[in-house]
Amino acid sequence: MNRSEEVRDFYERMPYPAPLANLDDHRDLYRNPDRRRAEFHLIWPAKQPLESQESLVAGCGTSQAAKYALREPDARITAIDVSETSLRHTGDLQRKYDLKNLELRKLPIESVSAMGRSFDLVVCTGVLHHLPDPNRGLCALREVLRPDGAMRLMVYARYGRAGIYMMQEYCRLLDIGTSEPDLQSLGATLGALPKDHPISDVVRRSNDFRRPEAMADALLHPQDRAYTVPELYAWLDRCGMSFARWIEQAPYLPQCGAPGKSAHAARLAELPSRSQHAAIELFRGTMVAHNFIAYRNDGPEKNQQISFEGDGWLDYIPIALPWTKCIRERLPPGSVAVLINQSHTFTDLILTVDAFEDRLLGLIDGRLTLAEILRLAGLRNGNDERLALNFFERLWRYDQIVFDASRGSARIAEGGAPRTPETERIKFPSENNRRAAQMNERITSA
Repeated sequence: MNRSEEVRDFYERMPYPAPLANLDDHRDLYRNPDRRRAEFHLIWPAKQPLESQESLVAGCGTSQAAKYALREPDARITAIDVSETSLRHTGDLQRKYDLKNLELRKLPIESVSAMGRSFDLVVCTGVLHHLPDPNRGLCALREVLRPDGAMRLMVYARYGRAGIYMMQEYCRLLDIGTSEPDLQSLGATLGALPKDHPISDVVRRSNDFRRPEAMADALLHPQDRAYTVPELYAWLDRCGMSFARWIEQAPYLPQCGAPGKSAHAARLAELPSRSQHAAIELFRGTMVAHNFIAYRNDGPEKNQQISFEGDGWLDYIPIALPWTKCIRERLPPGSVAVLINQSHTFTDLILTVDAFEDRLLGLIDGRLTLAEILRLAGLRNGNDERLALNFFERLWRYDQIVFDASRGSARIAEGGAPRTPETERIKFPSENNRRAAQMNERITSA
């Protein structure tokens, strides 16, 4: 049996994630169109939502593709996997929720081009690092990705999994398998490990190790590898892909949390972005996975990057991420609120808000542009405008908001010039003409 067959056999016996019989909570969560819009602009900041998106879930497991089909009823979802067991569980959900927009295929990622199809979005999380040749797998997915498409990917991170790889070797030495007695004894052993063992924090923070199939996936899988940030970038380069952003970028940025307050903050800020991300991975030390967006390196999607240079940011529409939280109790001195992203695992990634910033925060409704927010906030001088821009940039860096930047892109696509201080000014209601003239003058002279 070759390695690919071993992986397939493993998932036939130990389907992962644990099969679900009910997706009602997930369906109800995504009835909120703001959640779907936020996730779309996380991937494509400067693109208008697609009317009939074609998505591929590669290595769909037991329920992932059904979730995508349920929350995106206007999209066409194709799901592939090598495990008949996983596809059977997904098929059960397909029938239960009458998911007519979902197509299931038993197919390895390496052979995906055999379908003769192309896709706007390719989702492949927790799969490529299990392939014998991840390069071949990623290149195969690139072949079916449309030039203006995007990939949503997750692969293991090396440093945070050091304890996992130690315990994988331990299991190999003891010839521990996936039988029920072996998994029970392995679970008991994990509970008896020293508290300072490198895997202890991972076990404590993850519910996965409480379930046998998840414990087997982590410690008994026949094939996996992990990537440091530099290795991830090099892998994308080799396979003709271009890095876009981390799904949660604050943990990788030197401006956010503890790194920004460290003795090396200034040195970190001087590094190129790739080196910054590599350094912060080393600083944090416990990342177990890298979740990120990537585009084809020959496509137009490099224009999807958010920039705070020039004046184009005035067209951005900030959208609050639904999984963030605003706390207004037991606050640090001088703060009126603290913002957290509930997906972050690092506790230093909190953003304090003062009274001035709170006024701006209250104007974010997913419809107003930054220019309109500045106007409604009634800012008094150019310094306030700069403080406001800095605040919106921090919100974005800390994963509190994403931007819908499609307004400016649509203007350029229609033949209009990009916004510049010389070509466009913020428009104000007539009752604020005097203040409008002053603000326009400051923007023009900036």
